[in-house]
Amino acid sequence: MHKQVQVYEGSRPVSDNAAEVTAAGIARLAGVGRAAVSNWRRRHPDFPKPVGGTETSPSFALPAVEQWLRDQGKIAEVPLRERVWQQLAGHPAGAVTALIHAGCVLLLVRDRPTAWLQLSAVSDEKLAALLSPALGEVLAPRFGPHRAVHTPDASALVPSVPLLRATAELAAELGARQTYEFLLGRHLDANPRQYTLTPPGPAALMAALAGPARTVLDPACGTGTLLRAVAQGAGAKSTDAQSDGAGPAGAQDGRALHGQDSDPDLAALAALRLALHTESGGGQVRVAAADSLRADAFPRVAADAVLCHPPFNERNWGHDELAYDARWEYGFPARTESELAWVQHALARLREGGTAVLLMPPAAASRRSGRRIRADLLRRGALRAVVSLPAGAAPPYGIPLHLWVLRKPAPGGRPSHELLLVDTADLSAAGRDKLDWQALHSAVLDTWQTFDRDGTVAGRPGVSRSVSVIELLDDDVDLAPARHLPPPAAGGGAAELAVVRERLAETLRQTTALTPPAGEAARPPRWPTTTVGELARAGALVLRAGGAGAGSGERVLTEQDVLGGAAPSGSLPEGPAEDPVLVEAGDVVVPVLGGGSVVRVVDDTTAGAALGRSLQLLRPDPAALDPWFLAGFLRGTANNRQASSYASTSTRLDVRRLQLPRLPLADQLQYGERFRTLAEFEDALRQAGRLGEQLVQGLYDGLTDGTVRPR
Repeated sequence: MHKQVQVYEGSRPVSDNAAEVTAAGIARLAGVGRAAVSNWRRRHPDFPKPVGGTETSPSFALPAVEQWLRDQGKIAEVPLRERVWQQLAGHPAGAVTALIHAGCVLLLVRDRPTAWLQLSAVSDEKLAALLSPALGEVLAPRFGPHRAVHTPDASALVPSVPLLRATAELAAELGARQTYEFLLGRHLDANPRQYTLTPPGPAALMAALAGPARTVLDPACGTGTLLRAVAQGAGAKSTDAQSDGAGPAGAQDGRALHGQDSDPDLAALAALRLALHTESGGGQVRVAAADSLRADAFPRVAADAVLCHPPFNERNWGHDELAYDARWEYGFPARTESELAWVQHALARLREGGTAVLLMPPAAASRRSGRRIRADLLRRGALRAVVSLPAGAAPPYGIPLHLWVLRKPAPGGRPSHELLLVDTADLSAAGRDKLDWQALHSAVLDTWQTFDRDGTVAGRPGVSRSVSVIELLDDDVDLAPARHLPPPAAGGGAAELAVVRERLAETLRQTTALTPPAGEAARPPRWPTTTVGELARAGALVLRAGGAGAGSGERVLTEQDVLGGAAPSGSLPEGPAEDPVLVEAGDVVVPVLGGGSVVRVVDDTTAGAALGRSLQLLRPDPAALDPWFLAGFLRGTANNRQASSYASTSTRLDVRRLQLPRLPLADQLQYGERFRTLAEFEDALRQAGRLGEQLVQGLYDGLTDGTVRPR
């Protein structure tokens, strides 16, 4: 039973079913930090009292909080998107129930807008009573009789009515589909540990590899990301595929999307998401809540394509009770080979010639317990390609996952004699924030389409190769692409190595010219000193901390970029709407973690980048401070030691405590010029080191693979 809450705005009750909001939600509403909310609670006796939660994490009635913020002038008006999200997050029955109710109403708003306008004109109590049968008329034909989304009854809808009205209002502003994507995305972002999601990049690549399809199945659909990628793709092709007897394969574009997930909540969210991505009457959506391996909801489906991101390393997948299942056409999977059970389930649900694409852990390509099944998949031509993605492409982000592309053989057909192997590790920088999905998508898809058309493809060292099936059928049947692709020389061959050597020689000559003199001995002067904090208070410089702002495409100068003297390489995480700190030429950037004495003066090529986390920016007034003078003295070892605090696991630099001498600007410029030449020398040393490593590794690779002769 949901909690009854009665909150008063003046003398009028707000609601008996008011949504609740936490201190973090209040901070988001007002655009402040949580500390500000704590201060408001202590300083303002009229701040709304908690109505739920715990002593350490109380919750407050959202309408009362909104009214208090308006009365205090903290906000002129709560943005509609934020108000709807807070109502959803604080729903008495939980955010998932609220999302399902909101999705149902969004379907009604989109498919029957006139009916919604008539319903919304009545009182809240009457709306809840009338809404249930109206939703049933929309949901039943959309999802069929055996569906994951059940029509909520009137009593369940009562606490949702304020949310549903606000959701419909937001849909008028954004559109029904965009509204649901916004709310679902915020819910997933707020609960990252509860869900294993397929990111959009690999989802789009998997849909493209599967090709145009009229009937598509995802037997572990989660929130429907893979099927959504299909719904966003190109038109469908016509086949004679069955649609499990639940009606025609779809009107207009003829596409039928089938999904199944063992979590009923995820199945319902996926069904609503997919329905909102297809036009009314424009396609069929069938999503079931059950374990696909133990209780297949679509045994009669003969799909054009199967896309799947199965659960990894699952021991309790049904090994004992499914020993004699007809799906194990290529061999009964070991208890430790749950992924190979999903592979065979996918093949069993394909029509002849249909394509399946599965996201797989790399161990599935080489574990000895699965070698017999892998061998039979190769012999019969079912497995067509294995693509290794870069680390960071999908969770778990620390390992390079694989894509398996399979094709269901026709009885009596001629099996393929080659397997396509692709390794994309060198096509994009490692790390989930650095992957160039457009380049990766094009490279993989172009190679696959050539191989699929011709049965073979010209090899690219270190990237792709079509390998004879006979070559792979050894004792291990190891299908890891990296083990079968000849690595490219690190320097690109003998000719490129000669270029690298010349660049190294030129850099070493430059380094020699920049080598600074040791300097003359001198007695340490007794300068009057000041601190960065004092200079900031006096207006001689501005201090800013990095890491703020939501990701919006800016280049980001990261801590590692500063430490390594590299160009901006990061991106800001998604977060509350807040402008990032953009660096300007002449700014001084200081890492605050690790206890190192590294400082960087921003040049014209770095200017405009956003300041990343764990970095502090000092923007000196050029009439009072020379940036190179400032940066040079901040790098002093003794200076860093006295300004650092030491914990058991890390060292943190308090930039405000860093000291520098009080000198006239003319003297600052003299020191600054010397510090600038030291920085040039340091950059030349870094460049020489990188070129030297490239040359050495290239020679090792060239000598070992035979592309370079010993002299």
